[in-house]
Amino acid sequence: MFRWLTGRGARDADVTDMDARITSAQWQWVVDSHAFVHELSDDDKLQLRTRIAWFLASKSINGAAGFEVNDDIRLSIAAQACLPILHLEPSRYEGWNEVIVYPGGFLIPRTEVDEDGVVHEYVQEAAGEAWEGGPLILSWEDADPIQEAEPGSAFNVVIHEFAHKLDLADGNGADGMPGLHAHPELSARVWMRVLEASYDAFCDQLEQVEAAIPATVDPESTDADAWYAELPLDPYAATDPAEFFAVSSEAFFVFPEPLAAALPEWYALLKAFYRQDTVARRQPAMAGRALLGWPPGMGDGAA
Repeated sequence: MFRWLTGRGARDADVTDMDARITSAQWQWVVDSHAFVHELSDDDKLQLRTRIAWFLASKSINGAAGFEVNDDIRLSIAAQACLPILHLEPSRYEGWNEVIVYPGGFLIPRTEVDEDGVVHEYVQEAAGEAWEGGPLILSWEDADPIQEAEPGSAFNVVIHEFAHKLDLADGNGADGMPGLHAHPELSARVWMRVLEASYDAFCDQLEQVEAAIPATVDPESTDADAWYAELPLDPYAATDPAEFFAVSSEAFFVFPEPLAAALPEWYALLKAFYRQDTVARRQPAMAGRALLGWPPGMGDGAA
């Protein structure tokens, strides 16, 4: 009980017990329902299952606003959450103990101070929120793996929020640089240099795209989507370096090719940090889908 209250990971025996409780039918559902699992090698699938068992034995996943969380939902959230730590220490997710799931978007009070020092308070609808040392909150409507039906989408709110957790885990706040203590080959100086250069380059790309949108088109409407589609990342990545890291992590795991082509040095850094080459492992998977006659966009969306 004390381990759970402090957010410490489950004991090995509890992880083994949880793994045994995942039936073959449930595991097959995970494989069939999440495109990214198809892309994994057999060894990585086993590793993912081990990470999922650790996650489910370590965290509670509870519904809010009357939402009932079933086993499929828990497995789906765990699978998506564990993809980033497939080859990282699961202890990076320690220090907190609960995932809260709403049926759809939820409201979060916000406070901002403008350049004149005026405080603005408002309520914002969100699909996910990660609190430092606290719970992680998700909208199931946005986390549901049915999202993968959208061709070319790099959206994955679960990966996004868990990237924030990785960013926050080093105790330095959300700054776009996760803890590099287990990566002696990576230096904080190089990380910040590449992060800042890539973030600035993306912001420049966004400015160019926005400047190209005709005055007759509302840039906030879906009519502008064709212009924003030219970007390697969702425009939200330009918010700040922390959001740039989180949005980049979504793209890295879900639809990495545009990211790798537009920001190769940043992609290489993410590849080194996550210890996964998502572009390389997607190539045979996409070729296999083509042979099976799947639609070209199938599986390009978020899991």
